[in-house]
Amino acid sequence: MESTQIKLLPKQEGAIFYLKDKTTTELIYGGAAGGGKSAVGCLWLIEMCQTHKGSRWLMGRSKLSSLKETTLKTFFELASQLGISNQFKYNAMSNVIHWHNGSEIVLKDLFSYPLEITGAFIDECNQVVYKAWQIVNSRIRFKLHEFGLIPKMLGTCNPSKNWVYKEFYKPNINNTIKPYRKFMQALPSDNPHLHPSYLESLLRLDKNSRERLYYGNWEYDNDPATLIDMDAITDYFNPVHLEKTGRKYMTIDVARKGKDKTVFRVWHGWLVIYRYEIAKSGLDVVVRKAKELQLKYKVSNSNTIADEDGVGGGVIDFLNCKGFVNGSRALNDENYNNLKSQCGYKIAQKIVNREVGEICDNAEVKSITSEEMEQVKQKDIDKDGKVALVGKDIVKQMIGRSPDEWDSIMMRYYFELAHQVFFF
Repeated sequence: MESTQIKLLPKQEGAIFYLKDKTTTELIYGGAAGGGKSAVGCLWLIEMCQTHKGSRWLMGRSKLSSLKETTLKTFFELASQLGISNQFKYNAMSNVIHWHNGSEIVLKDLFSYPLEITGAFIDECNQVVYKAWQIVNSRIRFKLHEFGLIPKMLGTCNPSKNWVYKEFYKPNINNTIKPYRKFMQALPSDNPHLHPSYLESLLRLDKNSRERLYYGNWEYDNDPATLIDMDAITDYFNPVHLEKTGRKYMTIDVARKGKDKTVFRVWHGWLVIYRYEIAKSGLDVVVRKAKELQLKYKVSNSNTIADEDGVGGGVIDFLNCKGFVNGSRALNDENYNNLKSQCGYKIAQKIVNREVGEICDNAEVKSITSEEMEQVKQKDIDKDGKVALVGKDIVKQMIGRSPDEWDSIMMRYYFELAHQVFFF
């Protein structure tokens, strides 16, 4: 980027390279605090507006107020350093930066559809859902042919265990990232201009924040509403501290309307000793497998529970087992919005207390189950009222699929709440 006043860091230069090549259409630049992520996006938009007269670009974030308080201020500071503040005017009413050459930068939150644009910069993209990212991407077509450009979308963020992790970070680590996508890790150690006191302040943060913001560790989440931390999830799949004691149970998350997969888990006390799945199965197949597992592991009908929604209702009828109604009233008059939130919250606590575990040698099952556990979060954590968990529709948006593994784990707590004695 041509400037005698602002010298880019090596990682920033790498990001700009991908933003100018002819193959990359989606770039995630992030990984920790202090890596100059927002500056890259602002400098890129400045150059594009200057170079391509009459172009239209998007500067976005999940909330417009946050965008104005953070990213926009960075934009103005950089423009001042470059001595180009006289080349544009900002309309605070329309939230548009109008360049004198006809170019525009439209400021938007990501809860509404943008106009057709030439390119987009989404700051803190981990705070928006994947669908919003995809929608913005679909709108990048304004005057591309005229300018000889390809669609370009830049997202900057700190580590987060959501779609950014799944779609960019993890594939980049595994060398399976799609050829039109790039991921660049930015760390505070990459920036020699940071004051040592700032780095020291990062090291004094709590473990989760320190791992994310200083070390750029994507395996840790920063959401205070998260109920199960990464260390607890790791211990869940290494249950050396648990024994096979007590009664045996079986939980069945039945695929709704025969779609997706049905997940069975057999429990010995609070330890999962066997897991099985059937892909896109009919009622007869699910019932047959359930009876087979009941016989093999000596699980009674009264110690078996299945999701009662959709096809699950038929499974319950044939097995004469317990039915789990997600939206039903919480048991024992406890302060939860429904039974699913009650069981999910309670078993999450037991997982954190290292009282629940699973014997599993399947790396893929561990990965997807861990991903779902990370999305177990309390809804409206700052509000009074009944305790509720983030709904399945939101979780689907975050991870791109139904959390079937978690549902089959969560239902186990029903038996603890029911206060019934079952005999084989």
